[in-house]
Amino acid sequence: MTDKATPLALALGKETAKERPTPLTAFKLARRWWLDGKRINLSALAEELGVGRATIMRWVGNKDLLLGEVLWSLYKDEFDKAKARADAQPGLVGVDYLTEIYSQINQVLVQAEPLHHFLRQDPQAALKVLTSNESGIQSRLINAWITLLREQRDAGHISPQMDIQSLAYFIVRIGEGVVYSDMICGRKPEPEPANTALRLLLSSSQPQQ
Repeated sequence: MTDKATPLALALGKETAKERPTPLTAFKLARRWWLDGKRINLSALAEELGVGRATIMRWVGNKDLLLGEVLWSLYKDEFDKAKARADAQPGLVGVDYLTEIYSQINQVLVQAEPLHHFLRQDPQAALKVLTSNESGIQSRLINAWITLLREQRDAGHISPQMDIQSLAYFIVRIGEGVVYSDMICGRKPEPEPANTALRLLLSSSQPQQ
């Protein structure tokens, strides 16, 4: 029997060794911490990964940008699921299609305990990340809705009386007002009024028969 070690044997022999951390490793760890309700601290993240804080800063930019990436990855997952479910419903188009997606996403966000734990930890900082452009998440949300609205307009299912960019902005802002209403004004988050508001915004968008 040969004593020559194969690449597989060498790999198995080193399986307990830590992999070299990368920007993606930092992102995955930060995402796991956020879902577990743990505060994201760049120094703690660097220590956990065994790299310097300067390296983490070079990888992620700053804490707000890192949180933006984490939050966007989670939102995008829900957005894609909601769109796929709406796409699977035959004949669902236009205002009904858009409202279905909007309703599903807002319902998930209202019930997302990690999100509300994040808001309770530091409401002012959390709302800054979630509702401003400093983290990049709001602009991504708006762009996602711009794409949806354009698809429905180009297919002839809606005829917006407002420019698409402004319409997408107001759709996102209304959703924020509902999902974060307990932090903003002490009201219980209720998705249904947001659905009604969306329909009113799009009420003049139905194509002429």
